[in-house]
Amino acid sequence: MTINKIMVIGAGQMGGGIAQVCAQAGYEVILNDIQEESFTKGLAVITKNLERNVEKERMSEEEKNQTLSRITKSLDLTDAKSVDLVIEAAVENMEVKRKIFAALDEIAPDHTILATNTSSLPITEIAAATKRPEKVIGMHFMNPVPVMKLVEIIRGLATTDEVYEVVETMTHQLSKVPVEVNDFPGFVANRVLMPMINEAVYTLYEGVATKEAIDEVMKLGMNHPMGPLQLADFIGLDTCLYIMETLHEGFGDSKYRPCPLLRKYVKAGWLGKKSGRGFYEYR
Repeated sequence: MTINKIMVIGAGQMGGGIAQVCAQAGYEVILNDIQEESFTKGLAVITKNLERNVEKERMSEEEKNQTLSRITKSLDLTDAKSVDLVIEAAVENMEVKRKIFAALDEIAPDHTILATNTSSLPITEIAAATKRPEKVIGMHFMNPVPVMKLVEIIRGLATTDEVYEVVETMTHQLSKVPVEVNDFPGFVANRVLMPMINEAVYTLYEGVATKEAIDEVMKLGMNHPMGPLQLADFIGLDTCLYIMETLHEGFGDSKYRPCPLLRKYVKAGWLGKKSGRGFYEYR
């Protein structure tokens, strides 16, 4: 099974980053979104990233242009009829993902592997929306995708060894490091990271210290490049809340209960950097 052509669904921060690294690695990429405006914005970010690489002499102007030439626009899922791999990076919502995968199952050729970039949702449940669960797999890229090396590769209950090996090989070709993870809520990255962020929010909520102090302790005391509250703002507080709810529901353990302050901020529309305000303000 050879991967030549890839569809990436979702032209946002994650999908755009995935499309960029796939195109840089020489793959033909169809970047799909439901809105032309989202595609245009996503392509602008990719172009800016590549131009920065040229300025820093990490790539030539010709390589930049070749990379961009490998990315084509799609506003229709039926464009998946010609691809070998789909990487879905749509909103982190089970109902939405199952609907997308059910549609892809009808459109994509029989050999096509269907991957999801979900950060916490069960691969097996997503795969159950298709008639090819053996060809469904998780590819959890880290943010920002062009910079971060790790990709969590998650098998569903039915994922075959062959499909895993193809995706693992392809991940290496993206100059990423694949790590095999079993299908549990939050996988490894978010099962460890999100409770830490949630505990930092509780520490603020209970008045133990200011947000600045909490972040400073973790940066200077634990050598983290970014404090947990600032990191939560960059991830998106709504995303953090959703993952904590997934962990809480999946394990039924009170230690995963989202902090009330996190819920309050999300209800207020304080979602972090993307909304201009979270634990910190962004202008």
